[in-house]
Amino acid sequence: MMNNVKTLREAKNMTQMELAQKSGLSLRTVQRIEAGSILKGFTLKAIAESLETQPESLIASTDDNNKIDRAKLINLSALCGLVFPYGNVILPLLLTYKTKDAKNKELGKNIVSIQIILSVIASILMIISPFIQKALSIRFPLFLVFLIAIISIKLIIILKNGMSLNQKSDLYFKLKTSFL
Repeated sequence: MMNNVKTLREAKNMTQMELAQKSGLSLRTVQRIEAGSILKGFTLKAIAESLETQPESLIASTDDNNKIDRAKLINLSALCGLVFPYGNVILPLLLTYKTKDAKNKELGKNIVSIQIILSVIASILMIISPFIQKALSIRFPLFLVFLIAIISIKLIIILKNGMSLNQKSDLYFKLKTSFL
């Protein structure tokens, strides 16, 4: 669980030592709290009084991490496209429209929009690959090259977006405007 102690302390231009002295806690305790130890009871009250704030304002909302859990699931569900044709669009789309939270819904729409574009590109490449293959007199089945390239791109996008959702609570790859 994260807390806002460091942010509030720095806003008051206090050092960790000054906060420890003012609150009656040890410097090591203040350091542990700022490193992420759970704040409760006497320690919570002492820090809140020292920073002249309410105890509730010291405990950061964990909602941000929980709020994007649905977006993480939507992003991960796009992997269904590796098994089922257009599964990378259908399942994420269903999950997005079943989502009530606005932030998850917006992230889901961005994820689905990218997957729709990739599916359209993949479909077009699969349709034109035999014609290109015949025009260039290539013996090797060209659609395999396109298929492997598209699958690789989809995997990279899903993985990068997943990592970005974990670290920044936002997508790495997203469109400027979602068309959904």
